[in-house]
Amino acid sequence: MVLVARPLTLSSGMTLENRVVKAAMEEQLAGTGQQPDERIERLYRRWGAGGAGLLITGHVMVDRRALAQPGDIVLDRASDLAAFRRWVSAAAPTPLWMQINHPGRVVLRDTGALALAPSATRVDIGTLSSFYPTPKPMTGADIDTVIERFATTAGLAQDAGFAGVEIHAAHGYLLSQFLSPLVNRRDDEWGGTLHNRARLLLRIVDAVHDRVKPGFGIAVKLNSADFQRGGFDVDDAGRVIEWLEGRVDFVELSGGSVEALATAGHTADDRTLEREAYFLDLAARLVDRTAVPLMLTGGIRRATVAERVIERGFALVGVATALAQHPELPQRWLAGEDAPVAPPRSALPSKLMRAAAVQAAVTGRLHALGHGKDCSPRSPALALVADRRRRSRQLAHYQREKTGRPQG
Repeated sequence: MVLVARPLTLSSGMTLENRVVKAAMEEQLAGTGQQPDERIERLYRRWGAGGAGLLITGHVMVDRRALAQPGDIVLDRASDLAAFRRWVSAAAPTPLWMQINHPGRVVLRDTGALALAPSATRVDIGTLSSFYPTPKPMTGADIDTVIERFATTAGLAQDAGFAGVEIHAAHGYLLSQFLSPLVNRRDDEWGGTLHNRARLLLRIVDAVHDRVKPGFGIAVKLNSADFQRGGFDVDDAGRVIEWLEGRVDFVELSGGSVEALATAGHTADDRTLEREAYFLDLAARLVDRTAVPLMLTGGIRRATVAERVIERGFALVGVATALAQHPELPQRWLAGEDAPVAPPRSALPSKLMRAAAVQAAVTGRLHALGHGKDCSPRSPALALVADRRRRSRQLAHYQREKTGRPQG
């Protein structure tokens, strides 16, 4: 391990001790009031001691009216910053960045959450589409409110001691919806051309800059492609990265959405992406087009593959699922072990069910670590059953708290 072990100084002035980043995973560990609690502290204590150069949290929502799942953590003016400070302390000495997000239309109907989108374009996943409501097309006032909420959450994150934020503009959430010509069918300043579709993201980046103090890190997570015909593609990603130059410390590249399951190892045409670093060849086309440091995430499970990612010109290597399975993996890599990690696999017949089962296995592992248990992960099929039960409990708790809750 030579390249991955090298430190990296970001444009904000922060120096990372190595190039391995714990990428965001949805922990679904919100406690009372959608706050972090001792479970997420236990989880990040493990990762903080695991050897990564940087930890990025699972997405934290900027609007408690709009959650992707009832277990999402929220940071707004109604939040108790002391709980977030304890989260930062648990991860020390590793710097902790908060991924901040708005789900847009990707909210499940049973939560009763607010579904917003650039246009009234519903999630299309076949027979399961009915689980998602038709979103409300956003007005200019809605857009201004979202910009302010991202800036507010970033400022509060800095107040709580987080070292930076990553703005989530990938995986089919709100900012990704604005970037997609398939979802964004507006004919005003927020739609049409790519620059108009990127306007919301760029405004949010600028608003965050204006809100935080110097030295605070800012990154963007962007799809290298949506993997949908006629959707946001690698050339679009390249142009958006050019517009982000000078505005961010790095851009993380991933891919896919709820409608195109590339992040779960499948594309829309049901090809299975079994190889590691499955966005590498596509995303590598962007490395020479920009001076912005790029981070690649997706299916990286071995030290030799992580090293190859850096050799291809990426500044950082994002590791997610493998760190759920082995929180100390970066430490082992830096000690010279290749330490391959087998990915969770499911034999369920449906592509959507396979993806859901694998995700449930990862989430279940995070919950086990959060409860102080280091047991072997359940099979994805069993994990899916447990996940459905856990979500039902979280949903009931969320709905009980919803009435009378202050809106931050």
